[in-house]
Amino acid sequence: MEKYLDILKHFTLEGGVVAVEPLGNGLINDTLLVRTDGLSDYVLQRINNAIFKDVDLLQRNIDLVTGHIRRKLLAAGEGDVDRKVLRFLPCAETGKSYWTDGQAFWRVSVFIKDAFTYDLVTPEYSYFAGLGFGRFEAMLSDIPETLGETIPDFHNMELRARQLKEAVAADMAGRLRAAGVGGVAAKEADGEESGFAENGGGAAKEADGEKSVCAENGSVATKEAGVADGSDGTLAEAGEAARPGELASLVSEMLEHMEEMCLAERLHREGKLPKRICHCDTKVNNMLFDAEGKILCIIDLDTVMPSYVFSDFGDFLRTAANPVAEDSPEVEKIDFRMDIFSSFAQGYLESTAGFLTPVERENLPYAACLFPFMQAVRFFTDYLNGDTYYRIAYPEHNLVRTRNQMALWRSAMSKRAEMSAIIRKYA
Repeated sequence: MEKYLDILKHFTLEGGVVAVEPLGNGLINDTLLVRTDGLSDYVLQRINNAIFKDVDLLQRNIDLVTGHIRRKLLAAGEGDVDRKVLRFLPCAETGKSYWTDGQAFWRVSVFIKDAFTYDLVTPEYSYFAGLGFGRFEAMLSDIPETLGETIPDFHNMELRARQLKEAVAADMAGRLRAAGVGGVAAKEADGEESGFAENGGGAAKEADGEKSVCAENGSVATKEAGVADGSDGTLAEAGEAARPGELASLVSEMLEHMEEMCLAERLHREGKLPKRICHCDTKVNNMLFDAEGKILCIIDLDTVMPSYVFSDFGDFLRTAANPVAEDSPEVEKIDFRMDIFSSFAQGYLESTAGFLTPVERENLPYAACLFPFMQAVRFFTDYLNGDTYYRIAYPEHNLVRTRNQMALWRSAMSKRAEMSAIIRKYA
């Protein structure tokens, strides 16, 4: 405890510290609940600067976002504002919302008491998620300051396309050669029409209804570098090795559809698709609820940055609409859940009606397809590179993940017309 008291003395707490105890189940960050004899308890968290290399930029983003939301809540006459937006304490010496000894970086936020998170996904909570994350974007749609990218090119499909082509050309682990696919060249997609509108006019399972005390309110502990934004770290059963012709078929299928999956970047260059302030890690458990089940606030703000709204829409559905874990080998069970899509879309469109453009709205089905495709490309790229990024539990783990996400993508692609009808219904 002495170590943490030395850190906490750099922040002005209300009350004396009586206990410091672990909080939540973060994989690599130290996240602790600081109990005091005053009115407030606190969350002490070590920032993962292995992932977020520019801590100044990270905390500036968070300060701007929480400050803007706080001012809007107060202007609207909202009560109990400290339960509806996170509050970080300034360092006594620097005024910045973190302290560092030159090696580790620490921040302190006020703990929101009697708040809960839900880990499992149902249509009901998918609606709440759409409503909550849409409101979050709406609150920030008029923020005057410019935020930086805490993880540059986080959801840039063109970057992932280049990385895949480089991995195919290099075949660093020799897996293509071993499968008899030597000399496969990275090539451009054939430029077929995408079928998407270019001009405007962990595992999702049924919830059992139980609530868990919010483990990491404040900013939730950042994921470990090896599973930062795609792998849930689940130790699935070992999958079968690559089947004859499978790797060549995956390369061909991915490259064939690469151009249409890079639609967002093209629309942005053409001036048709704006970047907005997005959360970029839209999961149900990144929202706090009160005891009555009402949304309090959005948490885990480390990835809040400029992006396309497709990030918040598509990334939620990538996990929530998959009936199995993303590294489950049971691909025959994968069917993109339209009940989850419909509920999430309803909440999201209700709360974003005031600022979404027609191009953004019409391409939400594209967003739902983009994110399983992007993650499949990332898993497969890592597989070809010798499993250097995502943690694996067995040699074919990344290939199993690739199969899983490609199955989800194919299912989503087959339901685009149904998705578009739902978007029109709730728009």
